[in-house]
Amino acid sequence: MTHETLTLVLAGFAGGALGAFFFGGLWWTVHKRLDSSKAAFWVLGSFVVRMAVTVAGFYWVGGAQWPRMLACLIGFVIARQVVLRLTQGEVHAA
Repeated sequence: MTHETLTLVLAGFAGGALGAFFFGGLWWTVHKRLDSSKAAFWVLGSFVVRMAVTVAGFYWVGGAQWPRMLACLIGFVIARQVVLRLTQGEVHAA
């Protein structure tokens, strides 16, 4: 495995971790919002934190190189599919 290939694989895993953080945090926020009297605070606060971490992570992992940014994006999208599959059947009674 060459250095470039290893870098792209690691960028993909980092994108997966960012995606798991973003979409897992979204799932957690939706459930927390249902049980909270301060729903707007949870939704807005979670959005700001999730976006800040995700954008900073993409810039850091991408390093101004489009192949690394693309690998990170692919990992992010795969993580989205995984989180959707894991949480698809859950119903929360309000």
